[in-house]
Amino acid sequence: MSYHTPQQIVEKINIATANRLKTPISKTFVAALLGGAYIAFGSFLALIIGGNLPGIQAENIGLQKLIFGSVFPLGLMLVAIAGAELFTGNTAYFAPSVLSGKISPLTPFKNGSIVYIGNFIGAIIVSWLFAYYTGMLKDSYAMQNAIAIGEYKVSKPFLITLVKGIVCNWMVALAMWMAYAAKDISGKIIGIWFPIMAFVAMGFEHCVANMFFIPTAIFYGADVTWYQFFIHNLLPVTIGNIIGGGLLVGTAYWYLYEKKD
Repeated sequence: MSYHTPQQIVEKINIATANRLKTPISKTFVAALLGGAYIAFGSFLALIIGGNLPGIQAENIGLQKLIFGSVFPLGLMLVAIAGAELFTGNTAYFAPSVLSGKISPLTPFKNGSIVYIGNFIGAIIVSWLFAYYTGMLKDSYAMQNAIAIGEYKVSKPFLITLVKGIVCNWMVALAMWMAYAAKDISGKIIGIWFPIMAFVAMGFEHCVANMFFIPTAIFYGADVTWYQFFIHNLLPVTIGNIIGGGLLVGTAYWYLYEKKD
C-alpha cells in the first residue's frame, strides 16, 4: 500500500515517542522554538492574504474564511516535514505509550512543559519582530482584522473557548496522524491540509496559533490585556487542546489498535 494502516500509524507514533525521549532537552527546546515560529508563519500568512480581502469578506464571508484557512496549514506542514516540536501534536503522541505502560504518566508533562514554553517564545518572536516591528500589517485591512480577531478570541466564555479548543486539536492531531500514514511528502501535505484548513475556516481555537494572533493584536493596539490573553483564551484553549489530542485521538486510537482485549 502507498500509506500506513491505522494500526501501523500507532506503531510509528510509539517509535517517534521513544525517539523524542532520547532527545536532549536543549534540542527539544530548539525544535519547539521552530515549531512555534512555523505555526506563527502560517498564521501570519493567513492574515496577510485571507485577512486582507475586505470586498470578499463583506460580500462572501464563507469564501474569505476558506481562503484564510487554505494558507494557514503552511505552519503544520513545516512542522511535520521539515521537523519541529509542537505542543498540540504531542498531546496525542504520548497517549498510546502511557496507556500501554511503556512510559511514565509524568513524561508527557515534562516534555509538554518544555515544548509549550518553546512554542510560546517562537510564536512571540514572529509576532513582535516580523508582524509588528517590520510594520507589515500597519494601516492595512489585515491590521484591522488582526485586532478584531484578538478582541473576539478573548470575549467568549471560558467553557465555549475550551470546547472550541477540544474540536480544534481533535482535527490537528488527526492531521498529524494522517501525516504519519503517508509514505511521501505529497501524501503528508494532503493529509495535513484538509483538517487544518477546516478547523481554521470553522473558527476553532489552537493555543500555539493564538500565541501569535492575540499578541499581534495587542502590539497593534487592540483593546486586549495580557491578563485576558492568558486567562480568558490561552488557559481554556490549552486545556481543550490537551483533551482533544490526548483523549479523542491518542487514547481513542490506542484503544482501537493497541489495547489488548
